[in-house]
Parts: sequence; C-alpha cells; structure tokens
Amino acid sequence: MKNLVMIVLVFAASFTVNAQIETPQPSPFTKVEQKVGLTDMTLEYSRPGMRGRTIFGDLVPYGKIWRTGANKNTIVSFSDNVTIGGKEVKAGAYSVFTTPNNKSWEVVFYSDTENWGTPQKWDESLVASKVTVDAMKMPMKMETFTMLFDDLSNDSAVLGILWENVYVGVKIDVPTSKKVKASITKTMAGPAAGDYYAAARYNLESNGDIKQAVEWIDKSVEMSKDAPKFWVLRQQSLIHAKAGNKKNAIKAAKASLAGAEKAGNTDYVKLNKDSLKEWGAM
Repeated sequence: MKNLVMIVLVFAASFTVNAQIETPQPSPFTKVEQKVGLTDMTLEYSRPGMRGRTIFGDLVPYGKIWRTGANKNTIVSFSDNVTIGGKEVKAGAYSVFTTPNNKSWEVVFYSDTENWGTPQKWDESLVASKVTVDAMKMPMKMETFTMLFDDLSNDSAVLGILWENVYVGVKIDVPTSKKVKASITKTMAGPAAGDYYAAARYNLESNGDIKQAVEWIDKSVEMSKDAPKFWVLRQQSLIHAKAGNKKNAIKAAKASLAGAEKAGNTDYVKLNKDSLKEWGAM
C-alpha cells in the first residue's frame, strides 16, 4: 500500500511539472487598436492557420454560422455609436459571427460576447447589425487567418477578413463630422487662434463650408498678430486658393515660404514653392 501511494504521488508531481510547461498556441491571440476619425476601435481575435487544409467549403462549411476565427469569440468594440449596413450600432463590444458562402458572406455583430464559439441558442434580439457582403477571391493565399481595419478615412473604416484566398470587407461609418461640428460650436463661444485654425483646416480637408473656412483661417492669422506660424499661413493659402482667391493665396504662400525658410523646414519650403509655381507666381 505504501508503495502504491508513492507511485501515485510521483505521478501527480510529474503531471504538475508538465502542466506548467508553456507552449505556443496553435491559434495565437491578436489585439488590434485603431483610431478612425475620433472613434477608437479595438479588435480581439485568435488566428488559426491553413496548415495544408482546404478552408472555405470544407473546414469552414458554406451556409453555416462560424465563430470567425478560433477559440473565444472574435470581439470588436467601438468608443462611439457607429453605423454598419445603414443601422446604428451603439458604443460597446460585439462578437463577430459570419456565415460564409462561395460568393457572399453574412456578417453579424452580436451583443453577447461571452460565448466560446457560436451561441448554443441564437437570440435574434441580440443582433446589433447584420450585413451581406461580397466574397472576393485574392490572387494569393493567406496562410494565417487575418482581420484588420483598412481603407481608413476621417469618417469610416473597413473591417477586413482574409483567409485562404478569400477577402470580405464590412464598412463601418463613424460620427466624426458630427463630433467635430459639436466641438467647433462649443469652442467658438470663446475660441483661440489655434481653435480657428483647427476648424478652418477641418472644413478644408472634409470639403466643408469653404467661405466659413476663409473667415476662420483669416481670424487665426489675425489673432497671431505679427508672428503667424508658417504652417498656419500654408493652410491660409490653400483655403484661399480653394475659395478662388488666388491673389490672397499667393500672398499667404509667400509669407509661409519665408517663415519655412527661416525655420529651415525644407518640406514646407517645397510645398509652398510647388503651390506658387502652380498659381503662376514663380
């Protein structure tokens, strides 16, 4: 009996030691953080590999809901309300489930993130948004399952899914314009020169009200008194040019050029010279 107890203890000790050995996960965890406009997006998922297997239509059957990755649910989170497939999705975290098919996928953003894999009982009331997107064939194979935020702009991003030779993308719209306009309205109650500059530049870059941008950028330069920064003058030149006032655009560009040369900023020197040539002033 004593010998039997010793054998059991040795076996248990051996098992405990072995259980502490750390080995690589076959589907490693990945976390992606991305700023889109003014909205923070985070993506957490695990990445299985092909390993010589046929994926879509075999390992991942067509027409059946898929966890979209491996291990725990793939989770995407948003710091603001966003729009997916024309439907508002509240700020928060969502599981991403997909139903792959040969020519299109259904992508679902599901408000329960505590499942391991697909839910045992699907609850349609937890579907925050559901979209159908084209499945595009890639000219090469992606060995490791990959998800990313791509096609970034101030107002949107595309959640891309790539594996084997298939790519699908879901556009996610963010409320940048709404947030910036609210910030501008609030700040303009008592703005500083930098506030006018930021508001004017945003209007220029987002194809906003160019007349308003002219008013704001001129106010920024005026408030800077005798020492406006060359990068502010650069934006003033671009805004006046877009508004159709080439004379004022050239004047601002020349002032920006002088400031950039004095500061030794070769990038702005070139930008201003290029613009002055374009406007026939050099």
